[in-house]
Amino acid sequence: MHARGRASGECRILTMNRGSSTLKAALYELDQPLLSIQVDRADSSGAQARIQDASGKLLLDSAVEGAALETIFDWLGEHKYLEGLLAAGHRLVHGGVRFQLPQRITPEILSELEQLVPLDPDHLPAALAAVGFVAERLPELPQIACFDTAFHASMPKVARMYALPRRLFEAGVMRFGFHGLSYEYIVHELHTLEAALLAGRVIVAHLGNGASMVALRQGKSVDTSMGFTPLEGLVMGTRSGDVDPGALFYLLQQGKMSAADLERRLNKESGLLGVSGSSEDMRDLLAKAPGDTQAAEAVDLFCYRAKKYVGAYAAAMGGLDLLVFTGGIGEKAAAVRQKICEGLQFLGIQLDPLRNQSSDSVISGPQSRVKVRVMATNEDLTIVRHVLAILGRA
Repeated sequence: MHARGRASGECRILTMNRGSSTLKAALYELDQPLLSIQVDRADSSGAQARIQDASGKLLLDSAVEGAALETIFDWLGEHKYLEGLLAAGHRLVHGGVRFQLPQRITPEILSELEQLVPLDPDHLPAALAAVGFVAERLPELPQIACFDTAFHASMPKVARMYALPRRLFEAGVMRFGFHGLSYEYIVHELHTLEAALLAGRVIVAHLGNGASMVALRQGKSVDTSMGFTPLEGLVMGTRSGDVDPGALFYLLQQGKMSAADLERRLNKESGLLGVSGSSEDMRDLLAKAPGDTQAAEAVDLFCYRAKKYVGAYAAAMGGLDLLVFTGGIGEKAAAVRQKICEGLQFLGIQLDPLRNQSSDSVISGPQSRVKVRVMATNEDLTIVRHVLAILGRA
């Protein structure tokens, strides 16, 4: 028997994070988690749905027959979890130039969001389809859009610009930055944990299958590694990160590739997967590295690129007071953190090997001028906070 959802007035918030192939969602009672939901391969045969309660107890682990969202909502309704639902909050990867704050979704806002699909064809179509599904299923339910790009609206113009003809910048071809909901959560926590250091110069490295880095002054984004799309910057699971555009012209012209072929290769077949030739999962690569040269090179390239960005952002800010690692790799891969920080003693970074190996909350040594932290992130809770604020329930 599954535990049934306890209704307690309108205080429940459903958060939705619809990726290109996965669906992640969570149910909160105000700011307290009730359920976590994940559907892998959500738009293909073989989709698998998992629902856990706040203690980690598995409530559902089942193959999905039909549409993933319909399966999830049917289960939530059957077990009374939709009772007392106050709103749904959606993570939308791209807000373009227009959306720099969370928005209550109206038909007019939805129409504007649909115009942004060319900026993010991998994520936005599925996310907007989820908005439409909820509107059809629960037409009176308020829905709130929370944008990953919004956090970086504070970046100065010089950090936003590419050295392209100015008319392109004026047409919106600029650096937007992503992972904003994750960075916003980290900043929120640092207000309590490290208020004095947060007022100075901070770098946060969000390292996971998608990876990026942000430079913060007084808790505000002043530069970040992802740009016009999430493809720019660090090496990622399957994304290339920085590549000379001339190499892309060469591949188009000499490799007889179409633009669609090139886009697929850069987003789906590059990064750790492309360099290693075997896996996009850092855990697999670290295990293989001692006996697999290509796996070792993929790990080294990931860490080398991240180390360069730490140095660049420290230079841009005139120094560094706090370095934070977050994301699945950042939180759990001690070897990756060690490789990134090796050679950065000149910046004042010295790790404590034992603390790093055990992934303590503070992993810098007592002599380190720069404090180094490991922090779990929580994009869902950031969405919940925005929903409550917009609905006047903060």
